[in-house]
Order: sequence, then C-alpha cells, then structure tokens
Amino acid sequence: MAYILDLKTFTDKRGNLTVIEKVIPFDIKRIFYIYGVDDSKRGGHRHHKTIQAAVCIKGSCTIYNNNGEKEEEFQLDKPNKCLILNPEDWHTMYNFTPDAILMVLASEHFEESDYIFEPYPKP
Repeated sequence: MAYILDLKTFTDKRGNLTVIEKVIPFDIKRIFYIYGVDDSKRGGHRHHKTIQAAVCIKGSCTIYNNNGEKEEEFQLDKPNKCLILNPEDWHTMYNFTPDAILMVLASEHFEESDYIFEPYPKP
C-alpha cells in the first residue's frame, strides 16, 4: 500500500536542505524525473517487482493509487513529501502545475516486462 514519508529538512536563514538518506526502503537502481507535462495523465501501471519513491521537487501533482483493495489520491506539493509506491500499486499522475518536476527513485532498472498496464477490475 502506498504511503507518504516526510523527508528530513533543515531550515535556516539561508534556505532549506532536504535529505534523502536512510529512509527509502530499497536500494536505488534508477532515477528519473517528469516535467513539462501538459494536462495529460502519466503512469497508468503497476509493477511485478519495482518499488518507487516519488518526490515533486518543484510545483505539485496528484497521484491516484489503487492497490486492488483501496483507492487513494495523494497530493505531492512540497519537496519534503515522498510517496512510496509498492509493486502492487497501480497509479496515475496528473494535475501537474506548469513548473512541476516529479523525481522518481526506483528499486529496479527499467525492464519492460516488469510493467502491468491493466488496472484492477472495478468491485
């Protein structure tokens, strides 16, 4: 099931420093980021193996998640909010602000056979 981590942030008169250290529940093998998104939906899949950590480092976006038992929406609107998506989490990303940059850390290298595009059946 997807869940939010609050990333440790140090703030002083010079600004903010957010740290991603010892909180991600997997070894990071891949990093990618999504930006310049129009009104399209991104994602629309889940995985066989891959766990992901999503951080909107600028702007905001919404992530819809369905793990086959529960549907949720998460608003990523601060660079210290990190959404953990497990392999069973079928997700889409949308409502990107024009300045949004969504960074994703992944537990696996890209492998097309890891993707499951069919959503869970409606109850």
